[in-house]
Amino acid sequence: MTLYSHRDSNIRRTWFLLALFFLLIIGLGWIFAQVYQNSAILYFAVIFSIFANFFTYWYSDKIVLGMTRAESISKENAPELYNIVENLAITAGLPMPKVYLIREKAPNAFATGRNPKHSVIAVTEGLLEKLDRSELEGVVAHELSHIGNRDMLLGTVIVVLAGFIAIASNIFLRSLFWGGGRRRDRGAGIIFLALAVIGAILAPIAATLIRLAVSRRREFLADTSGALLTRYPEGLASALEKISGDQTPMRTANNATAHLFIASPFKGKQSFNWFTKLFLTHPPVEERIKALRGMEV
Repeated sequence: MTLYSHRDSNIRRTWFLLALFFLLIIGLGWIFAQVYQNSAILYFAVIFSIFANFFTYWYSDKIVLGMTRAESISKENAPELYNIVENLAITAGLPMPKVYLIREKAPNAFATGRNPKHSVIAVTEGLLEKLDRSELEGVVAHELSHIGNRDMLLGTVIVVLAGFIAIASNIFLRSLFWGGGRRRDRGAGIIFLALAVIGAILAPIAATLIRLAVSRRREFLADTSGALLTRYPEGLASALEKISGDQTPMRTANNATAHLFIASPFKGKQSFNWFTKLFLTHPPVEERIKALRGMEV
């Protein structure tokens, strides 16, 4: 397995999700245009989809950095972190990403950006304070693997698109209470009204499940690629133990960005049956650590 063997598939998956979002919003717009017999709704849905896709591709990383209150830092502020990022980026054959700091005591990190030339690695203060050098290298290698695999854009795009879908669905649902359907054919009107309600409810649920499923898979891939980059899986395994075992609450944690972090920013014991796993942002840490310690590099 090469370091970035999933790069092309993730690029295709990102464009597929953008296209899927485009079609989903247009589909909702068409249904509601039928309910209200107003073609302007469909035109609005098309324009909204084009704008949202453009905005998501170019500005999704800035949105995420703002949501997590991450601050850009220089080499003078964190020389050890900068040296680790720089050395591993050279080893991985990647451009030097920008480095951001999150003023949180909970240890965690994430990567974002639309491509390697515009990439960002953000770490918390707690990560720098509680991890030793080999563990920090493991975390940075994991995040660089997200960049190399091109799945940091995929994860960031999902954050924004899921939010846009939730907003659009909420607008459509509220509109039902404001006006109701106006079709002359009562039977067809009821059918389209039912489709509108079902679509508006299921769309954000589907977006959330896609976000969670993509996140869980990419964490395993980044763990493997990161371990291959450092040639020391134990560093990342030990880091995951410390991160998951630390119970410091993360103030900026929220459901929209949780899947971007190397480990869930939400603390507390969870039961992992088949149903709850559907709604987890990350695979169980125990499974990830076991896989890392079973690697041969």
